[in-house]
Amino acid sequence: MSQPPTLVSPAELQALMATEPTVVIDTRDADTYAAGHVPGAINMREIFTYLATSTAEGLEALKATFAEAFGAAGLSGKETAVFYEDALNSGYGQSCRGYYLLTWLGYPKVRVLNGGYSAWKAAGLPTSTEAVTPTPATFPTGPTTDVMLTKEQVAAALGTDVVLLDVRDIDEWTGESSSPYGKDFAPRKGRLPGAKWIEWYRFMKPSGKPGLGPQFKSPLEVQAECATAGIAPTDTVYLYCFKGARASNTFLALKQAGFTDVRMYFGSWNEWSRDDSLPIETAPPVVTRPPKLAVAA
Repeated sequence: MSQPPTLVSPAELQALMATEPTVVIDTRDADTYAAGHVPGAINMREIFTYLATSTAEGLEALKATFAEAFGAAGLSGKETAVFYEDALNSGYGQSCRGYYLLTWLGYPKVRVLNGGYSAWKAAGLPTSTEAVTPTPATFPTGPTTDVMLTKEQVAAALGTDVVLLDVRDIDEWTGESSSPYGKDFAPRKGRLPGAKWIEWYRFMKPSGKPGLGPQFKSPLEVQAECATAGIAPTDTVYLYCFKGARASNTFLALKQAGFTDVRMYFGSWNEWSRDDSLPIETAPPVVTRPPKLAVAA
């Protein structure tokens, strides 16, 4: 039996909530959640704020933290988890970060509200300001899946056929800034050696409707964006950003588009830049072209 698409429309989410056990998770900050949210949704801000490292201890802490949090939210394995943010371009991919974390933890049913809360409101669906107290459950803690990369695995991939895909904003890619939190938030600026770059926004497009934020591009459009950087659906792709949120947005886009081997370095630039033993590129990006062939007279 095939899995349903990860992205769910507002109307589909409303129907899902009425017919199946569903836990809707709002990843925005507490004040924004309190001002209005999807009825029945719980608030889990740490999906966005948690900074992870890829050491064995760091990954074990990440797993324990979110197994506890998702269990407290009422996820037992029987419920479908649905994440949302305000709009797919305004929360740095935070709803997709929830999707990625549950994918890594092996949770069976995970979806994301396409267009976020703005799409829900634009559809004219009801909202609520009432805080929700979930019924806790025992989260199923099985083995994790292989979508998570350590800094050692990324370092080993440097100079190989593995595609390192940087999806950060332009000022981070060029080395003008170290992070979305300020130019000098992290100790070093630059990018992973040999990385290719597609800014995460490029996997979305305007909806063209009032009050409705961008939507993910179609699988063919996502493949076309990757082709501009020489990336094929059959490539092994290692994603990174600053802390695994924007890269989660891209992870979802690529998986929906049929890319078969996509993994993420969740520690991303926040971790890599703090280890002086790891190499970085700091020179301005340049275009390289193959040498011209000599034309016989």
